[in-house]
Amino acid sequence: MSGCSAQSRPTGACLAGAVEDGRRIAVLIPCFNEEVTIKKVINDFQQQLPTATIYVYDNNSSDNTADIAAAEGAVVVREKRQGKGFVVASMFEDIDADVFVMVDGDDTYPADKVHELIGPVVQQRADMTVGTRLIEYADQSFRPLHVFGNALVVKLVNLVFRSHLTDIMSGYRAFNRNFVKNIPMVSKGFEVETQMTLQALYYDYVVAEVPIRYGQRPEGSTSKLLTFSDGAKVLLKIVDIFKAYRPLAFFSTIALLLFCLGLLIGSVPVAEFIATAKITHLPSAVLASGIMIIAVISVAIGVILDSINHRVREMMRVVSFQRRPIPTAGKSGPGETTTQAATPPPLVVMSDQQPLGGPGTPAF
Repeated sequence: MSGCSAQSRPTGACLAGAVEDGRRIAVLIPCFNEEVTIKKVINDFQQQLPTATIYVYDNNSSDNTADIAAAEGAVVVREKRQGKGFVVASMFEDIDADVFVMVDGDDTYPADKVHELIGPVVQQRADMTVGTRLIEYADQSFRPLHVFGNALVVKLVNLVFRSHLTDIMSGYRAFNRNFVKNIPMVSKGFEVETQMTLQALYYDYVVAEVPIRYGQRPEGSTSKLLTFSDGAKVLLKIVDIFKAYRPLAFFSTIALLLFCLGLLIGSVPVAEFIATAKITHLPSAVLASGIMIIAVISVAIGVILDSINHRVREMMRVVSFQRRPIPTAGKSGPGETTTQAATPPPLVVMSDQQPLGGPGTPAF
């Protein structure tokens, strides 16, 4: 375990996760006012991954979160930009490791599931694994509207990407280095988990889910989520997902609605002109023509943005291939890409991929 002290950015030896089973593993814990739970979270992961380096990124906490984390041997880093998205972006930029584990500091995720979580990543059969919470959870873990909002977003994502996800907002995840160093992080707040899943699906990374039991916050620990404010953000996120990742379908849908509206409004002057060879409903005719023009423009915008998205995906893939390490036969040291493990039982699989590792994954 590293003895690096609190700092604005980790440097030198603090940048690299400790080596375990030939791989550097880093545990990333974004925190904001988690003094009640952070000690237990750190201790639990120290017990499960004794040689991993634990990083606590303190996001302007007003309590003793940073001091407690440092006393427990974690590398504490200050992130002055408020928002979990900024914290995760800094983590991905600052820290170098072969396997990354990200977990919230509120003690709602089970540390004893971490071996199952990193299994598919270590076995090189997934780029990201997600601890799905919606299969088993405590009675007070979710508020009713949060469950509804999560399910709504999941259904839309599965529809847009033809995937089979069950939870895209979980804060308990594992990643390989290729994913962490190539995914652009632009979210500012709590929606960062959703963005990571979308980016993974959009850029064809392999994603697996590992069922976990999601606990409730201990007494004295309070949630940072706001039901109605965050609910509105979820609705906006649904629209943004459709627009950003399927622009042709999004703007074509708008064009279809405008076309139907224009047809409805324009049917009156058209019928009048056919019957009398005159148009007395001139405003309706002008309005219908304008709506039809906007519909055509909407389709054109969709085509242009879809072409841009396609080009961006090509460039991202080229960059990813250039950064990917070259496999070397017969080696299994840090960064090597040839180590394989026994095939465990199948589990829930997303993005139409073959079955990935599950609860039978051996501990590391």
